[in-house]
Amino acid sequence: MDTVPSLVMNVAERLDNAWQSKTPIAPITESDGISDVKTAYAIQTYWTQMRLARGEKIAGRKIGLTSKAIQAQLGVSEPDYGTLWQSSFYQAQGGKVIIPASDHLQPRVEGEIAFLIGKPLNGPNITAEDVIAATEACALGVEIVASRIANWKIKLIDTIADNASYGGFTLGPWDKALVQSDLGALVMTIDHNGVRAAEGVGSAALGNPALSTAWLANKLLEFGVSLQPGDVVISGGITKMLPIAAGDEFKFSLTGQPDLLVSIR
Repeated sequence: MDTVPSLVMNVAERLDNAWQSKTPIAPITESDGISDVKTAYAIQTYWTQMRLARGEKIAGRKIGLTSKAIQAQLGVSEPDYGTLWQSSFYQAQGGKVIIPASDHLQPRVEGEIAFLIGKPLNGPNITAEDVIAATEACALGVEIVASRIANWKIKLIDTIADNASYGGFTLGPWDKALVQSDLGALVMTIDHNGVRAAEGVGSAALGNPALSTAWLANKLLEFGVSLQPGDVVISGGITKMLPIAAGDEFKFSLTGQPDLLVSIR
């Protein structure tokens, strides 16, 4: 076995241990000197395989770092993607959901627009129009962003390997009519404990959430993966990330959609 696979397995196992033990590790760009995107995605893929082997199920995909504000906040310059795990999907009921802070390491929260894929996106050269044609419904999405890297000291390579810093997600109700709306013009607000804490528009996600989803679909094809019916895609934060702690209450609002109340416990 050559050095690259051994390194990939070693880092994936350390990230997995950090996830399970809630003990962060040093940035892999520093501790292991990893500097290329290909190796970072190989680490993420191996970690995915480890989790699937234990019985985990894939709920869909997430796009990270689509907002210029988030890129600036974390010092990176391009998007990435990760896997949504069914075990960390929090089902809202009656417009409310409870998320335990202790489920996640260094958690933050952000608002997104979610897509429910209804037809295969097998490519190549998938466009935003192809994404809209293949989408069954859209919804208000909330991602719990988490990092296994100590103190969020991440570069692009660190976050890619770390499953794009994914923690968990929840959704408002699916809305078929929302698919045909001007997704780039949708306004998202977040109130934190009754005070407005963040606001953004759909166009923050690479100009339009359908464009960011097209980016994802094309990126996945590079790894022999395609978006399929039933896949959920959370298309990238359109608000800044907010730190969360037990006792916090967040109200997420999206144009034309019912509010979603997220209680952190």
